[in-house]
Amino acid sequence: MKRILLFLVTNIAVLIVLGIVLRLLGVDRILDESGVGLNYWNLLVFAAVFGFGGSFISLAISKWMAKRMTGAQVITNPRSAAEIWLVDTVKKHAKVANIGMPEVAIFDSPAPNAFATGMNKNNALVAVSSGLLSTMNKEEVAAVIGHEVSHVANGDMITLTLIQGVVNTFVIFFSRVVGHFVDRVILKNEEGHGLGFFLTTIIAQIVFGILASIIVLWFSRKREFSADKGGAKLAGTQSMIAALEKLKKGVGQPLPDQMSAFGINGKPSKHGLKLLFMSHPPLDDRIEALKKLTYR
Repeated sequence: MKRILLFLVTNIAVLIVLGIVLRLLGVDRILDESGVGLNYWNLLVFAAVFGFGGSFISLAISKWMAKRMTGAQVITNPRSAAEIWLVDTVKKHAKVANIGMPEVAIFDSPAPNAFATGMNKNNALVAVSSGLLSTMNKEEVAAVIGHEVSHVANGDMITLTLIQGVVNTFVIFFSRVVGHFVDRVILKNEEGHGLGFFLTTIIAQIVFGILASIIVLWFSRKREFSADKGGAKLAGTQSMIAALEKLKKGVGQPLPDQMSAFGINGKPSKHGLKLLFMSHPPLDDRIEALKKLTYR
């Protein structure tokens, strides 16, 4: 219920803030004086519906898409001691984290990785790669599972969806405002929207989309530190550090781009400007942060 309320409040806040910003910048006055007024309140509603709608549709089908993209096989009836241990470990962490029992799955990949996704903390999926199980010991795997369970318990999927919805709304809205301004005010097109509107809107949407992605990826990096702390609390700091050290030595391909932000190990870590476009902070930074914890 709190997440639904947060979604509604956030949606309304976006509409109000955007309206205030437009008035302060005088955009509506400029357009009106040019005889090409834009009904930006209708545009705001349109942008919010499509911006949030697309994000929540993606969240709603996230488990299905994750299974399809990674080939993850859900363990319904454990067939080996390893599968029994894996399910039991997820169950133990989920109980401590006070969330519903997630679906547990294994996907075939030589790269040590894991991910969690789902609409809410009581209907999630936790999956680990075959490479993770073959390269890490039980303590390290338990820490990785703790990391993923912490993502679920922290509500990271829904929060990421809300943030994505907000930035989508901004991108859709402002790209069309810019397109309308160029088409009507600069190019003096008086009938409908011409080619200038569509070209400008596309270019603006690309530029704003890149800027918006920086915000989303910043949050993604922040949530990795929080999930690492959660994994340390559930399975021990040293086990979490050891697991991250193993990830540094991992081989093979990372998760698909659509899933990268949800895995414990993203694409190779970089510093500088390139870090702005990474879904995960450098592993060395994550390890250093864990060393400052008091969990044992």
